[in-house]
Amino acid sequence: MSNSERPQGGGRPTVGPEDVQQTLPTGTGRPGFSGAVRRFRFTVQEGPQPGFVKDSNADTFSIGSHALNDLVLDEPTVSRFHCEVKIDRDGARVRDLDSRNGTVLDGVHVREAWLRGGSVLRLGRVSVRFDFSAESNRLLISERGTFGDLVGNAAVTRASFALMERAAASDATVLLEGETGTGKSRAALAIHRASARASGPFLTVDCGAIPGNLLESELFGHEKGAFTGALQRRVGAFEEADGGTIFLDEIGELPPELQPKLLRVLEDREIRRLGANTYQPVNVRVIAATHRDLRAEVNAGRFRPDLFFRLAVVRILIPALRERPEDIPLIAERILASLGAVPEQTEALRTPEFIAQLQHAAWPGNVRELRNHLERCLVFQDAMPPLSEEVSPQGVLRGMVDPKLPYAEARRRALEAFEREYLDALLKLHGGKVSQAATAADMDRVYLYRLLRRHGLRS
Repeated sequence: MSNSERPQGGGRPTVGPEDVQQTLPTGTGRPGFSGAVRRFRFTVQEGPQPGFVKDSNADTFSIGSHALNDLVLDEPTVSRFHCEVKIDRDGARVRDLDSRNGTVLDGVHVREAWLRGGSVLRLGRVSVRFDFSAESNRLLISERGTFGDLVGNAAVTRASFALMERAAASDATVLLEGETGTGKSRAALAIHRASARASGPFLTVDCGAIPGNLLESELFGHEKGAFTGALQRRVGAFEEADGGTIFLDEIGELPPELQPKLLRVLEDREIRRLGANTYQPVNVRVIAATHRDLRAEVNAGRFRPDLFFRLAVVRILIPALRERPEDIPLIAERILASLGAVPEQTEALRTPEFIAQLQHAAWPGNVRELRNHLERCLVFQDAMPPLSEEVSPQGVLRGMVDPKLPYAEARRRALEAFEREYLDALLKLHGGKVSQAATAADMDRVYLYRLLRRHGLRS
C-alpha cells in the first residue's frame, strides 16, 4: 500500500490503536484474551436498495453479489466477491478481490487503500458510503496460547485458535486460508486431534503435487481395468479416511473437471470409484487449505462458486508471521526444542539481540522459513541474522547485472544466476535430499528436479 493511499490529515489513519482494544481476564497474565474493534457501516447510495444500511459484526467485511458476502449487491456489474474491508490497530483498509470492474475509492481505482469516514466506494454501477460507528464489535479470542503444535499469544493468533476450537467441536467442513509456510497442515491436524474423530484416520492429499490425471484416482479410487495400467482395484483417500478426516491441501489447484465431483462428495457424502457404476457412502470430515484467495479464483472463473460455498462453512485465516512478531520468541523456542539441540548449541539463539533480529525480519516464507533459518544457524553454530538483514538487495545483485547488455538479456542472466545459487545452497542445506529440499522450498518435487537438471546440478 503506497503512502499516497493513506488517509490525509496528519498522515494518521482514521482508525488508530485506540480503536482496537484488548482486555485481560483477572489472573491470566496473558495479553489478548478478549478484544474489540470499532464497528463500521456501509450505506448503499446508488444501485439496488438505495439507502440500505449494513453494519459490520467482525473485523472483516466483504462486498459482492454472492450470498456469502456481508453486503450482498444484486447487480451484474458487481463481481461475486468484489472487495473486502479489514479493520485493525493500523486503520481500516479496502482490498479489491480481482473484481471484474475494479474498486474505485473516492474517484480513484485502487488495489488496496486506507478508508476514512465518509469515503465512497464505487463497484461497477453501485456506490456505497463507508462510515465509522460509535460502537465496537467484540472479537472471539481463545484463552489458550497453544492449539496442537501451534503456539502464540498475539490477538490475531488466538482469534484463529478460537475458530479452530469451535471447528473441532463440530463436524463442519473447514477452509484454512493463509500464506505459504504459516502452518495450515499443522492446524488441520490439530483440529482433527481435538475433534470427536481423533481416533479415526487423518489422510492428506496435496492437490497441487499430484498430476490432474492421477488425482481423481488418488481421491476416489478405481476399479480393476478402469484405465490402462489399472491392474487391480484401488481404494481412494476418501474411503481410507472413513470415520476420520481428509485434509485437501492446496485445494485452489484442484482441476476444473474434478471440482463438480468433489462438490458431490461434500453435498451427498458419497463417492464413486473410477470405472464403477454405483456410489457408496463415506463418513469423513473434510478440511481444505489454500494459499490462494479462492474468492478471486471464483471471480476469475477458475473455481466453482458452489464448491467454494460448500468448503467455506468455517473459514479460518492463519495469520502471517509478520502480523504477529510477538509470537516469534515462543515459536523459535518450540522449533529449537523440536530440533533436539543441546542448551550449549542454542544459547546464542536465545539472546534478546538475536530474537529482536528475528522479530524485525519480513519472513515471506513464514514459520517454515523461520525454522529453516534456525536449523541453518545450528548447522553453522552461528547466530546469523535473517537473510534480509545479512545483505542488501544491491549486494545480492552485484556481479549478476551487466548494464552493457540489453535489458531482456541482462534480466535472463541474472535470473539464471540466482536460480543456480539458490538451488545449490538449498541442496547443501538439506544434504542433497531432493524431497526434503522441495518441501522446505514449497516447491513441487518434479519441478525441482527439472530445475536441477537445467542447471546441471543433477543428471
